[in-house]
Amino acid sequence: MLVSACATYHAKPLPDSPDLANTPPTLQVPAKQLAVPGLKPHAVNPAKGLDMTDVVILAALDNPDLKAKRAQAGVAQAQLLQAGLLPNPQLSANFIHPTGGPPPLYNGYSLGLMADLTSLITWHASRDAARSNQAKVNLNILWQEWQVAQKARQLFIQARAQARLADLLETQHRLNAQHYQRDRKALQQGNATLSTTSADLVTLVNANSQLRQLQRQRNQTWHALDALLGLQPGVQPRLAGAIAIHPLSKAEFQSALAKLPQRRPDLLALRAGYHSQEAKVRKAILKQFPALSIGPTNGSDTSQVKTVGAGINLTLPLFNHNQGQIAIARATRAALRQSYQARLDQAANQAHKLWREVRIRSRQLRQLQAHLPLLKHTTDAAQRSFAEGNMSAGTYINLRTSLLSKQIEAIRLKSSLQQAQANLETLLGMPLDTHAANQAAGKS
Repeated sequence: MLVSACATYHAKPLPDSPDLANTPPTLQVPAKQLAVPGLKPHAVNPAKGLDMTDVVILAALDNPDLKAKRAQAGVAQAQLLQAGLLPNPQLSANFIHPTGGPPPLYNGYSLGLMADLTSLITWHASRDAARSNQAKVNLNILWQEWQVAQKARQLFIQARAQARLADLLETQHRLNAQHYQRDRKALQQGNATLSTTSADLVTLVNANSQLRQLQRQRNQTWHALDALLGLQPGVQPRLAGAIAIHPLSKAEFQSALAKLPQRRPDLLALRAGYHSQEAKVRKAILKQFPALSIGPTNGSDTSQVKTVGAGINLTLPLFNHNQGQIAIARATRAALRQSYQARLDQAANQAHKLWREVRIRSRQLRQLQAHLPLLKHTTDAAQRSFAEGNMSAGTYINLRTSLLSKQIEAIRLKSSLQQAQANLETLLGMPLDTHAANQAAGKS
């Protein structure tokens, strides 16, 4: 029975190969598994394409770094179990065999059972410290899940924007190539100058350079997204769905900022760590009292006189009143308090900075989008004039290139705005209700 209650050792070797999927899984995720606030039960079907909600869910469930972080929760749980265990009593036994003296001679013995009362006194403080530490670990994991969810949204936004940019840049490159070939042929016929053809070549080379740079950026984005989702490199799942992030009004921003200490998991984790340290300070103060062990004793001497009594072990606090540990615990608590204040100040400053960036980019995007319809109308009219032979190819190509450049600028500005809005929501600890946002975008 004693052996059956003991733990046994089993070797667990390290893996020899990557544990990456070759395709996103099809699954129905229950609400209790969605630790990221705002995510509701959701069916993930890669055959229909992954929307922003799908990407966030898969990242939260399958990200390799998050799996490693979640394993740390087991350590905190084990520490809580250890802190909740009562100290074992100590059994002492002595056997005395006489080797000389007047008869009759008998064997003597003594038995004692001692319990450490000091551990019982600090038991509640130890358990409170371990319980708060477990909460801190869980909240840190939750904050890591939020960071992964934020990164998933950013990569989703980047991938969709880069796909649209690729179409526009390829169109721009094709137009510049056609323009260069036309002027080059005209140069050979003596109908164009070398300076004109050289300028066309520089424009074509620049367009080609932009296209190659975008290809490298798309490669980085897809590899980062595959790694975030726990997929094999090069999978590139099909992305679908609208990108809609609710813009915050000034009142909503101020309200969210005021609730920041009660919502951000990293701040809550620091609070839990501070409470754990408070319990450790209380434990250190309790341990300044003398260590005391008490228990019954039973024995018999060599003259067969039997005795029953009580034993006490008491540490005399002559030189050490645990003042060193108390000072360390209090200094650690003070440092944690300052760390919490610094994190709170940093979060408020970052939120204000992002809030201003969102407003600036929103205003810039509105101004740019206001000019795009007129520029497109002018370019369409120029295309008709060019087809009728009333406009030169160079003038038409320049107008078309200007339109494409502004459309590219609008896509990049909108992508940066959406990423800033997503970052702001995470900084404020707001729910990532991407499913509701996608539905709203679909109705609009």
